[in-house]
Amino acid sequence: MTDGTADLLVRAGAIRTLAPGWDCQRAIAIRGDRIVALSPDAGGLDGWIGPATTVLDRPDGTVLPAFDDTHTHLMIAANSAHDVPVHTARDLPQLVELIRERAQRTPPGEWIRTTANWQEINLPERRFPTARELDSATDKHPVLVMRGGHNIVVNSLALELAAITAETADPAGGHLGRDGDGLTGLLQDNAIPLVTRLLPPATLAQRIDGFRTATIDYAAKGIGTVRDAMVPVADLPVLRAALDADALRVRVRVMASALGFTTVAAVEELLDRLEEWRYLPGPQLTVWGVKFGLDGGIEAGATREPYACDHAFHGYLTWDPEVLIEAMDRVLRRGWRIGTHAYGDRAVEKLLDVYAELQARHPGLPAGRLVMEHGGLADADLRARAVRMGIPVTIQQPLLHDVARIEDTYWGPERVDRLFPARGWIDAGALVTGGSDYPVGAYGAMRSVWGMATRDTVTGVRGPEHAITVAEAIALHSTNAVALLGESETRGMLTPGRLADLTVWDLDPLTADLSRLRDLEPTHTVIGGRLVHGEP
Repeated sequence: MTDGTADLLVRAGAIRTLAPGWDCQRAIAIRGDRIVALSPDAGGLDGWIGPATTVLDRPDGTVLPAFDDTHTHLMIAANSAHDVPVHTARDLPQLVELIRERAQRTPPGEWIRTTANWQEINLPERRFPTARELDSATDKHPVLVMRGGHNIVVNSLALELAAITAETADPAGGHLGRDGDGLTGLLQDNAIPLVTRLLPPATLAQRIDGFRTATIDYAAKGIGTVRDAMVPVADLPVLRAALDADALRVRVRVMASALGFTTVAAVEELLDRLEEWRYLPGPQLTVWGVKFGLDGGIEAGATREPYACDHAFHGYLTWDPEVLIEAMDRVLRRGWRIGTHAYGDRAVEKLLDVYAELQARHPGLPAGRLVMEHGGLADADLRARAVRMGIPVTIQQPLLHDVARIEDTYWGPERVDRLFPARGWIDAGALVTGGSDYPVGAYGAMRSVWGMATRDTVTGVRGPEHAITVAEAIALHSTNAVALLGESETRGMLTPGRLADLTVWDLDPLTADLSRLRDLEPTHTVIGGRLVHGEP
């Protein structure tokens, strides 16, 4: 008998602790938010069972740690939880019809906004809707169609409200779509705030409900911790309110957003506002650091070679590198970590130049203070340089899965085959972690593992030489992820004393056929000893 009882006891066919020396476990006991015991015998912890103990019996199931998504956008998922679900549209007419249906039950003058997790190139028309097409859905509501984090399309009324005309110049680091008839309604990167600043804020209750809905869905996909890569500092009180309302069902690691910034003064203002959020109670919600962006996304990543569709275009950088060094220097002096979006190879190279200067200025900088987000197009020399500098990288295979077709248009098949070279990063000795980059890619633990192990995409298998094993892919979302976050002592493995964050699966991902992993979801997800997905 033990000196107490467990709140939750799980018996399973296999418990994959991911910890050396703890193989072949069959039972795990949890008290409060911590793991208290393991046993290789399914009945070996029955002495922990008391009158109030919940017992979860899965004799054919497999237990793994809950997964981390180290680069995703929970804020977008939460804010769009009740938006028009255009990601379900099969073509542009259906997309427009979904907006028309919402307009019919929305008071005139109110904004209509859509979900962002879709790709225009995967529709039959292979293009964005235009402002004029959105006008056909409604001319009585400003409409904002989201697509990923780098593109929006708006209707004519929204352009009018934003005072955007054919004479409006492209802002630095941004783009306004135009054709022979004038503005198309497309806004990219630093042009997006011209419209989004006009959006009326949702009520606090609506936003909290959005976080509850979104985090429950992340948990249902096997994700226990999200590192949100774009959180406006003004939204931190909302996250805290969601925490206090028990609406954050997964752990959240915040990257305070400096996206769209181009000056040191703007970053200093962000840092001043961020200071009060340095210490938050408990492990559910913390601020990880500051997020910068150095180049565009799918359509504007900064490349060494010209774009396949426009031999005069190499994408663009969104910061003057010398100014960026000064801005990042301020962040490091305040003691925060930095993650920087660098997608194209020119941006990756320039980011390493920037980070090298920062390391020279801060020779005692702890490991993990400077992180590369994406590192999408990085050849062997760039990977080796990043490893020598000790720069971790987060990669997002689900992004490649969903954007392969459109990226072929911009960069050509050969470069797309080389995107997110997980095998190369691992073999070079990098600390590399896995994420989704939702809404550009779909979030989901096994969807990402399947993608990294197969390199399958909407256009078929791409760059199979960059595939990794299932075990390696799981590590990118668990032991590697917590190393990046500085939480290896408390999470990432299932051993006594660590936080009880785990997932239960109907089959063993380490031995199952790869084809079964693509759409595999856990039967149960436990975060901090609490069953947040699945029935007892």
